[in-house]
Order: sequence, then structure tokens, then C-alpha cells
Amino acid sequence: MAITKQKKQELLASMKERLSGAKSIVFVNFNALTVQETKVLRRKLLAEKVGYFVTKKTLAKRVLKELNAKGDMPELPGELAIAYGDDLLAPSRETYAFQKAPREKGSIAIVGGIFGGEYKNQVEMMSIATIPPLQVLRGQFVNIVNSPIQRFVIALEEIRKGKVA
Repeated sequence: MAITKQKKQELLASMKERLSGAKSIVFVNFNALTVQETKVLRRKLLAEKVGYFVTKKTLAKRVLKELNAKGDMPELPGELAIAYGDDLLAPSRETYAFQKAPREKGSIAIVGGIFGGEYKNQVEMMSIATIPPLQVLRGQFVNIVNSPIQRFVIALEEIRKGKVA
């Protein structure tokens, strides 16, 4: 069913409002997802303060041109949904986590996005999606800093045991 011109204007205004303040935007190709799976995806994204909506590609392209992102827009095959948020990593990370989860029917895939004001292709967005959360990165950093200190203490303990014996 065709959308009236007035409805298209309303959709464009709504999309502009949602995406203009977003720091990260992920283009998602979905295929044959059930309503239940879509609800689960939306809930998971909402828990991370990530917005998600399905749109027509022609309307999305109009809005994305106005965002003035650098580079070339990636190919957008199939049905298009957009995940967006104020966190740079959350939209891509949460979409990727849902993409990896097994499901009975349907699939989703990241096909590109906008990160840091630049268009990114599928490969670049997938590498961004696999970056661990900030807390995990901090934990890894602390472990890297702690490891040499811990080994030094173990070596000193072995020296002490050798002198005592």
C-alpha cells in the first residue's frame, strides 16, 4: 500500500529527529523475523538505550544525505532497519550479539553504518561490533598492568625460599 505524501513528510521528520543526535547508526538487514523475535530484539536494544526502527530505503537515504556523513553510503540490500544511540558501541555490539544468537526462523545482519560521522561498510562495522564493553576493556588493562608485578612478586618469593633453605 502506498504511503501518502503527508505521511512520508511525517516519517522523514521523525527519522531526522531520531538520527540527528545519534553518535552511532547501524544499518540492519533483517529477513523473516517473527514478531516475537523482533520484540526480543527491541527489548534488548532498549535496555542498552538503543533505538530501533524499520524504514523504507528511499526515505532512509533522504534523511542520511542530510546528516552529511563523510564517505560513501554502503549498499543496503533487502529490508532495512536502523539501530541508533548515544553510545558509540552499543548499537553495533547489541545488534551483533542478537545476530549471533540462534533462532528458529529469520535472520539479521549488519550491512553498514555511520560511526564517528563517517559511513562504514559491513566489515568495518563488524569489527566495531566486536569491541568489548568499556568495563571489560578496563579489566583487561588492569590485568596487563598487574601481570608483570605479580610475576615479579612470585620471583622474589622463590628467591626468598632459596635463601631460607
